[in-house]
Amino acid sequence: MSIRLKELVESLGGQLIGDADTRVSGIAPLSDASASQITFLSNPKFRPQAAQTQAAAIILSAADDAAIGADYRGARIVAANPYAYFALAAQFFAAKNAIPVAPGIHPAASVDPAAQVAATAYVGANAVVGAGATIGEHVNLGAGCVIGRGVSIGAGSLLHPNVTVYDACQIGQRTIIHSGVVIGADGFGFANDGGTWVKIPQTGRVLIGDDVEIGANTTIDRGALADTVIEEGVKLDNQIQIAHNCHIGAHTAIAACAGIAGSARIGKFCSIGGAAMIHGHITIVDHVHVSAGTLALRSISEPGQYTGFYPIAKHGEWEKSAALVRNLNTMREKIRALEKSIKQLIEQLPQQVTQKDNE
Repeated sequence: MSIRLKELVESLGGQLIGDADTRVSGIAPLSDASASQITFLSNPKFRPQAAQTQAAAIILSAADDAAIGADYRGARIVAANPYAYFALAAQFFAAKNAIPVAPGIHPAASVDPAAQVAATAYVGANAVVGAGATIGEHVNLGAGCVIGRGVSIGAGSLLHPNVTVYDACQIGQRTIIHSGVVIGADGFGFANDGGTWVKIPQTGRVLIGDDVEIGANTTIDRGALADTVIEEGVKLDNQIQIAHNCHIGAHTAIAACAGIAGSARIGKFCSIGGAAMIHGHITIVDHVHVSAGTLALRSISEPGQYTGFYPIAKHGEWEKSAALVRNLNTMREKIRALEKSIKQLIEQLPQQVTQKDNE
């Protein structure tokens, strides 16, 4: 399937320079694009490569167009944010080339009579939909999904095979959830009674907003009493743990293997790097960027980037550094004692000089 560039620009915007009737069938990187594809330039350091690409058209900024436009033989789409435009163009082609899924319930699926499934939704083989669940328009439930009692899934959402959503949880519209995700499992809540652990029932829910994406094998625990909340536009990578009663603000992105402990609150438009650990019961304000591998033990009250880890080193060097860190408190006390002694000596020095002069 191919389209004219005019169709793409009419849908996504941007300034088209060149033949509007040029037909393209997909999008590819600068080095791989063929004469039937469109490509993009989002980093000026790749300008020489962009000028030589075989693509039929290129997405680029006004500055890049001024630098290489005269040397480029194909059409150009000038956009304020070429990388974001590329993402939208990729979505456009994916939608055009997607194999449509016919609505309906697979014969091997199990849907409780008390569930409500929209006529335009699809329920795959071996999927289970519990009593009182509501499956919205154009929802796609992949094979083997388990949707608990009273669950609500908003219109246009896609659940890939083998997603589990526990009872009473809510998922917004146009949300994408990848295989192996578990939403609404019990949070890790126990009270210690003389050395034994007494389970605290987890009676809250998980509430997920619109346009969220959740990567494979990520787990989001239900609240203990109140709800765990994932606001609209949040993007979660694979294998993330979000504990009970957490609140993740709108349009925050969290990379793989991060762990968010119970009752942590993360603001809007934040980014959390891979394998970062966020302590429980702390608050992180909007527009905070936590670097990969960072351990956040305290609340963060000011926007900015925060980093806390040792750079990688040979094991012996790391052990020496760790030993120094362990002794920092002792070293601090010694330095303070030295500073006090030096101060006393300086204070005594004028008196000693005066006494010598008098002699």
